[in-house]
Amino acid sequence: MTSEAQRLNAFPVFMRVKGRAVIVVGGGTAAFAKARLLSQSSARLTIVAPSLDPDFAAWLAGGDAAWISGTYSAARLDGAALVFAATGEEAMDRQIVRDARARRIPVNAVDRPELCDFFTPALVNRAPLVVAVGTEGAAPVLAQMVRARIEQLLSPSLGRLAALAAGFRGAAERRLPPGAPRRRFWQSFFAGAPAVAVEAGDAAAAHRAAARLLSGQSSPRTPPGIGHVALVGAGPGAEDLLTMRAHRLLGEADAIVYDALVPEAVVALGRREAERYPVGKRKGCHSKSQAEINTLLVRLGRAGGRVVRLKSGDPLVFGRAGEELQALRDAGVSHEVVPGVTAAFAAAADLSLPLTLRGVASSMVFTTGHDLDGGTLPDWTKLAVSGATVAIYMGRSVAAGVASRLIEAGLSPETACAVVENASLPSRRRFHGTLEDLPSLAARNDLTGPVMTIIGDAVAGADFELSEPLAAHRQVIAEGVGA
Repeated sequence: MTSEAQRLNAFPVFMRVKGRAVIVVGGGTAAFAKARLLSQSSARLTIVAPSLDPDFAAWLAGGDAAWISGTYSAARLDGAALVFAATGEEAMDRQIVRDARARRIPVNAVDRPELCDFFTPALVNRAPLVVAVGTEGAAPVLAQMVRARIEQLLSPSLGRLAALAAGFRGAAERRLPPGAPRRRFWQSFFAGAPAVAVEAGDAAAAHRAAARLLSGQSSPRTPPGIGHVALVGAGPGAEDLLTMRAHRLLGEADAIVYDALVPEAVVALGRREAERYPVGKRKGCHSKSQAEINTLLVRLGRAGGRVVRLKSGDPLVFGRAGEELQALRDAGVSHEVVPGVTAAFAAAADLSLPLTLRGVASSMVFTTGHDLDGGTLPDWTKLAVSGATVAIYMGRSVAAGVASRLIEAGLSPETACAVVENASLPSRRRFHGTLEDLPSLAARNDLTGPVMTIIGDAVAGADFELSEPLAAHRQVIAEGVGA
């Protein structure tokens, strides 16, 4: 039995409004908000108000809703399916409620739950799939917060998948007996090959997969050739810096292939049943070669599941994504790239550091310390000398060489530098100094996490309140040598 505390005072239903009149009375902010919400429906929306806020009027001018600019009268409500009282004046809203109820029209008085016959939920719109979140008018902000969480979980393609299902519903009812057989078909439809193809944007493949499934020619799992591999940016480490799409794909994954620098907290966001494949590469320790990783991705994609290839930071920035994408293209495996927050951006954010600064730095260079190991200075050093901000990945061990080569190229030894270890994580450490201080990094054996170095005049605009000076360790090294 349901306890008294769990009983619903407002029972959720979906009301058919296609082609029917829905009236909003009011021309201010609250009425505008309701009108925008109702514009997601196919109702005939009418606004009744003597005047409109400028933004509301501009919105109406570009839409399909009608505006009756005369003063309110009860007759304005005749024939409506729903009425919203949103005048902002309690006495007027109460009158509109009385007039609507006299005509047996359900009415909602905005921000007056005690007057409402129904409540408008927070909507996740994947039409024809709709998720409505309500709190019986008690906590609308909470409903919006829950809606935002659900938005992260539901693919924008679900509406197309639901529409595809509608096209097969009649055939499924004719060919499959009710009960378990029909239920198994729909479970396989929404979790298998048709869903993967819709997600990949291939409507024709989705239709073929659904037809095969209905005819019993394919297994409940996705058949070969319809798998999908997503190269997903895991960001610099903090799991709350993942994109909404990355969260959703992890929650749907059949297999997760991840690098060593991807934190366990990010991998743990994946679907519990997903197979996990650590292929991590750290300096001097590669668990799998790049060729082996390419082969694994192709094999998993051809097996027909949803595969997430988690790469630290952004897949396209020093992530060797090009080789993996080429392997997937050559094998004919469906794939996509989901951007992530790269370490340079996270490190800059940790120091409130402007990577570009008007009148100071208008260009950027992303590079690795090893680019300066060769006998010839790379072309981008000219950009550094001319004022570009330089972000150096994986450069701690070659910091002395980086500094000397940049000074050789003409960059002033007094150029500002910033260093961040474990960018975005609670364990991050921040340092600041000049180019001539940079060689001290090479002796910092206490820096065991990924290190990001940013060099350039724009660095001087950073917030160094929580940062340690590099010069202090430089002095320690000098004293040690002198001893």
